[in-house]
Amino acid sequence: MRHLSGSIEVITGSMFSGKTDELIRRLRRAKIAKQGVLVVKPSMDRRYSVDKVASHAGSEFEATPIQTPAEIDALLTDEITVLAVDEAQFFDESICSVVQDLADDGRRVIVAGLDTDFRAEPFGPMPELMALAERVDKLHAICMVCAGPASRTQRLIDGNPAKYDEPIVVVGASELYEARCREHHQVPRS
Repeated sequence: MRHLSGSIEVITGSMFSGKTDELIRRLRRAKIAKQGVLVVKPSMDRRYSVDKVASHAGSEFEATPIQTPAEIDALLTDEITVLAVDEAQFFDESICSVVQDLADDGRRVIVAGLDTDFRAEPFGPMPELMALAERVDKLHAICMVCAGPASRTQRLIDGNPAKYDEPIVVVGASELYEARCREHHQVPRS
């Protein structure tokens, strides 16, 4: 059964802030309510599992890996009323129109992704997705330097902050990244 009206929810924040745990919590509630759920994730994200979204804390939920947002349409059935997209920052801007169309069709769309890259700059389609959403939840992690609220993702190379000109996308977890507050986040310019 379709929702009375579609909607877009965005769960965002730095790495280690609990975005995927929150996504999974919402999906489990949808399943309890007997709603049809489809979860997709970028095929490039193989950190914990190929066919599951998985949090750093160990929660998992079955997911379909896709290369482009255009693949979502072929996966949908009439029974699917909730679509979840994890790691949305890795998709191109076309994810925005796909998500918008699904919400316009009466589906609940839940999107999780990093709001900023390791440079603390807006990441991929996330700013537009947040602008399109009816609900945006920004989560915070714990700064690995001072234990304060962390809103940034620090990339490390051999234990040192990555330089500004390093590639934007490097898939990894705690071996490459730390959560940091504004004060302790560093991005040296060459």
